[in-house]
Amino acid sequence: MIATPSASRSGRVLVVDDHASARESMADVLRHAGHDVRCCSSAVEALRQLDRWSADVILTDLKMPGMDGLAFIRALAERAIDAQIVMVTAHATVSSAVDAMRLGAFDYIEKPFGVDQLEQLVNRALQQAERAQVQAAVPSSWPAQDADGSDPMIGTSAAMTTLRQRIRQVAPTDETVLITGESGTGKELVARHIHRASRRTAAALVSFNCPALSPQLMESELFGHERGAFTGADAPRVGRFELAHQGTVLLDEITEIELPLQAKLLRVLQEQAFERVGSSVTRRVDVRVLATTNRDLSREVQAGRFRQDLYFRLAVVPIHVAPLRERREDIPTLVEYFLQRAARRLEQPPARLDDAALALLTRHHWPGNVRELENIVTRASVLCGAEPVTADLLRPWLLDAPVSGAEAGSPAATAVEVGMSLQVMERRLIETTLDHYHGHRAQTAKALGIGIRTLANKLRSYGYAPREKSFIRAA
Repeated sequence: MIATPSASRSGRVLVVDDHASARESMADVLRHAGHDVRCCSSAVEALRQLDRWSADVILTDLKMPGMDGLAFIRALAERAIDAQIVMVTAHATVSSAVDAMRLGAFDYIEKPFGVDQLEQLVNRALQQAERAQVQAAVPSSWPAQDADGSDPMIGTSAAMTTLRQRIRQVAPTDETVLITGESGTGKELVARHIHRASRRTAAALVSFNCPALSPQLMESELFGHERGAFTGADAPRVGRFELAHQGTVLLDEITEIELPLQAKLLRVLQEQAFERVGSSVTRRVDVRVLATTNRDLSREVQAGRFRQDLYFRLAVVPIHVAPLRERREDIPTLVEYFLQRAARRLEQPPARLDDAALALLTRHHWPGNVRELENIVTRASVLCGAEPVTADLLRPWLLDAPVSGAEAGSPAATAVEVGMSLQVMERRLIETTLDHYHGHRAQTAKALGIGIRTLANKLRSYGYAPREKSFIRAA
């Protein structure tokens, strides 16, 4: 029997049944209804499939050799796979239905069943999956931050769904995680969510921005030093690894650590031991390490700029954060979130984008990724107020694609060009906002969501003395 496609949303459906004829019949019906369907003959095979592919709905038989349907649901829960589960069986009993629902199944269907019954059940499961994703990604109250002080992870695209699944899988472990992705994608945000979902959440997440310090100061910052260890070491200093004992250390842009210090870092990862600068006393810590980079570490190893043994030790569990251009369907939701957050800081109603403006943002290449999008939305919120934000207003603010032609595939080239463009864009945003508030630094910092000291440091880095420009004055 061939079903007539119903007016419904399409989704990714995994069918798990050891009977080939039943499995293929269900798959044919659902494919004809417009769904992306994959099939597995056992629960073990399905778990391997779900490591590579994210399903919205899982249809699973109850009676299967080896791992049965209930054990499969338990395994899905342990792996924090958030698909909607439908139990399919010819051996329906009240107790098995209750057990399946208690373990988290969305619903239960008994063989034999009609085509319409199957389609309607899958449609309802997809609707539930969509509601769950939206509630998880975009809380109705649009909080400025999650309960732990970090930003929420916004988006319901396949890339974000996979990213959340990976975080849930690796967070409960103590394994080292290497987070890769272009500048501005939110790698630090991923690290904070990993820490928050780990068993170390009650302890500190200690971040270290590797490019921020010279190589001479970096070792002291990471491992601490004793009094008199070097000129200016007037008192002992506790390093980041000691501060993070029983917690997590985040090494942001780890490729900026030079080779001599990489060897000492490798020892910490292997032995959880180190010495402060100027000391021969070995100190031991219980620390989990997360690292981020916007470069291709394998290429850095080949070029001799990064130790191969350290690379292998860091990349135990790699997580890649997709660029914004690969998840464009999340852009409208991100825009709304940033508009709401800017409105709270500015204490004004949210700015409004007309349809052409939103379409422009959705089409843009976003070389600066989410960070660029947030800056554009913040600028529009400051400058437009109650006036609608138009495409003509936004277009001059958008960055061009950073590379072209054969160089487009070079992560290093992309990172350099994007970084330079983001600095220019950030400076323009700061100066425009400061000018809008007639040089009032406190109001400018609040509108931008940064501290006054951070604003002052930015202005100083641009070469402005406190009163060199008319719009730079005390708050």
